[in-house]
Amino acid sequence: MPDGGSFIGGQSFPALVLNADFRPLSYFPLSIWSWQDAVKAVFLDRVSVLNEYEAVVHSPTLSMRLPSVIALKEYIPAARRPAFTRFNVFLRDRFECQYCGEGRPTHDLTFDHVIPRSRGGRTTWDNVCTACGPCNLRKGNKLPRECHMHPRQTPRQPTSWELQDNGRAFPPNYLHESWRDYLYWDSELES
Repeated sequence: MPDGGSFIGGQSFPALVLNADFRPLSYFPLSIWSWQDAVKAVFLDRVSVLNEYEAVVHSPTLSMRLPSVIALKEYIPAARRPAFTRFNVFLRDRFECQYCGEGRPTHDLTFDHVIPRSRGGRTTWDNVCTACGPCNLRKGNKLPRECHMHPRQTPRQPTSWELQDNGRAFPPNYLHESWRDYLYWDSELES
């Protein structure tokens, strides 16, 4: 089998990883493994191969097509309470400033304490929302009623399902054709 690097012939061959219920472990970021990790999981009998690339890897005794879609054999339950991270706050708020409503890339976003820390506000799901730099600067350490800036949605702790659902609104740049049957971005459902 090839060793080192995750490219073969200049191409990367990531495998989409599905839970045992055939849903992606994560939509945002999309759950993918390198071809090396996917092949190792196949040999350890931890996954089932659902689709393969045309690319083949060889060892002295074996040839194998690289997996493009794999499913775990044992179901991994999603965390009921998502971690409180800056990224998850942005994902909860759909990468939109909660004051002006403008969507921005993550490097242009900050999070704002609705009740400023200098006024006793805490860094919790219920008091933090996504803000663009200009709105965060304009709000400063004022209370929403003092500056007439109220979040569009009341901050609250989301469920893991809500974060995954929000993540489906942001498909990655690369989607291999063999993955499309397992992902549900902009797909029309039959009536």
